[in-house]
Amino acid sequence: MPRKGMETLWFSPKVSSSSSSSSSSSISSSPTLSRFGFNSSSRPSFSDSIIERSLDMAEPMIMKWNTETTTVARVTSLFYENRPEARDFIKTVNNLQKAMHFLAVDDSSSEKLARAQNLMQMAMKRLEKEFYQMLSMNRAHLDPESVSIRSSRTSIGSSLSEYDDDDDESRVANELIVSEVEDASTVAMTDLKLIAECMISSGYAKECLQIYKIIRKSIVDEGIYRLGVEKFNSSQVHKMDWEVLELRIQKWMNALNAAVKTLFNGERILCDHVFASSDSIRESCFTEITKGGATILFTFPENVAKNTKRSPEKIFRILDMYAGISDHRPEIDSIFSFQSTVNIKTQALTSLIKLGEYTRAALNDFESVVSKDSSKSTIAGGGVHHLTTDVMSYLSLLADYSNILSNIFAESPEPAKKKSLPESYFCFADSDASPAPAISVKFAWLVLVLLCKLDTKAKQYKDVSLAYLFLANNLQYVVVTVRSSNLQHLLGEEWVSSHDAKVKQFVTNYKRFGWSQVIDSLPSEPAAVETPEKVGEIFKKFNTLFNQAQRKQSVCVVLDRKLRDDIKVSIARKIVPLYRQFYNAHRSKMERERNFAPVVRFAPEDVEHHLSDLFFGNVEIGSSSSFESSPSISRPSRAHLEKGYTI
Repeated sequence: MPRKGMETLWFSPKVSSSSSSSSSSSISSSPTLSRFGFNSSSRPSFSDSIIERSLDMAEPMIMKWNTETTTVARVTSLFYENRPEARDFIKTVNNLQKAMHFLAVDDSSSEKLARAQNLMQMAMKRLEKEFYQMLSMNRAHLDPESVSIRSSRTSIGSSLSEYDDDDDESRVANELIVSEVEDASTVAMTDLKLIAECMISSGYAKECLQIYKIIRKSIVDEGIYRLGVEKFNSSQVHKMDWEVLELRIQKWMNALNAAVKTLFNGERILCDHVFASSDSIRESCFTEITKGGATILFTFPENVAKNTKRSPEKIFRILDMYAGISDHRPEIDSIFSFQSTVNIKTQALTSLIKLGEYTRAALNDFESVVSKDSSKSTIAGGGVHHLTTDVMSYLSLLADYSNILSNIFAESPEPAKKKSLPESYFCFADSDASPAPAISVKFAWLVLVLLCKLDTKAKQYKDVSLAYLFLANNLQYVVVTVRSSNLQHLLGEEWVSSHDAKVKQFVTNYKRFGWSQVIDSLPSEPAAVETPEKVGEIFKKFNTLFNQAQRKQSVCVVLDRKLRDDIKVSIARKIVPLYRQFYNAHRSKMERERNFAPVVRFAPEDVEHHLSDLFFGNVEIGSSSSFESSPSISRPSRAHLEKGYTI
């Protein structure tokens, strides 16, 4: 067999160290060697020649790039200057390692082994330098974002599709940029993997990992810092003013997506690639690199939830944080899937739990504040109370987080208050097959607490009709707000219809107590009245009662345009036709009387005009001046609530 053939047999780079060991231990009995005339007695000369050949081939290559012997080797990167030669260098080192393994088994004290060990140390120093330079000089190409781009052709395609088809130059330019970044990243990752595998198989895993961990951990830590995430303990969070803490929360929200999707995801991809040959190495490496930054990131929400004084307006930031973690749970579980990173996933889950607990407690506090509202002043004109506008504005904003709140209350539902209330109020299906969602019950309960408080406030009005108008105004505001927000999806159309009917009932009661005497003063059959005296009495009684009712009701206000028109039309239909019939039937008769003017004070048109002027009371009603029964009802912003919650 030619010498080249034997070299290939013994030192092929595709043969692992374990197989090399197996081959060397069975050299004397190899059938292949027997066919070429080699037996156990010829083994020393055979091994000597092969080992000698291997060392002779390795020495010039390794010495050329020895950092301690040549100036060029000290200032030049092997992989940067000549990648084909770099691959030959790796192949040479792998073959040297196999030769050393054979020598260690055959003659551990030979001079050849000492020579091989010396060459291996030189080679490893070279590879350590190359590994360090590659990680340092390629930071731009090995940053998590570039690695993430390389790993996801889908994201690249999506980003390119955003450009207009007509803008060919822009699209081509961006394709070239993406391709260039991807190619540079791919080359760097491939070379790092080549070096890492060579160093690990040669017994220099510790040196390789030390370099990798130091550089990559600094990149991750720097990335967390640049994203604006800082480490705060419980005491620091507790002492922060809300305005300052809110800015920190906003920074955290902005950082979360980039940290999970780019920073940690890119680091996991790179680590998996470079150390693909060893599951244990890539796990320990990734864990040590990311655990510090990830712990800071996922501990912050827990600290906020545990050390922030509860108040209704703060709940929105808490829900934003909950949504951020919840939305990224799949990526977090995938990226930190190692057993050694379970604490990171546990921390993210703990933060979710604490944020949920804060939310439930804050809503209970909100309920308590509403139920304990002790303001005694009545709203002039029976208008919409500021408690109604504030509570419904708050609930309508909360309803925008209905999906998040559903998860929070599903995870730890409160004791059902529904059972102590009539099913007709909730209007939910009440069966084991279709139980009411916990969050729907919660919102229905909070609205009920408000309505009960409004019932109490209505009793402060001395005039019964004004009390019913107050209830009609406020319930109408509640119904309109529900219809124009996500509350409708939570409470359901049946709930809205039921409370619409209650508004109509309040209006009916208002008309009965406010206008029934005026209506009853007119005879049901106007033409049946015969004597002028009787006619005069009816006119005088109507004048007095209408005057009193009109004067009393002139201060009343109905903010909802549709409700206002409905009430006026309804009252006019009850009064104007009867009065017109009576007026037309007896006007000529009364004109002949001496005191006609004081008796017949209102023409039917006058009555209509007076009624049409009702419910525009010139008073400030609650915290808003008017509202309309339409989906475009104006709602205060979250910022407005956060600046000054008035309950």
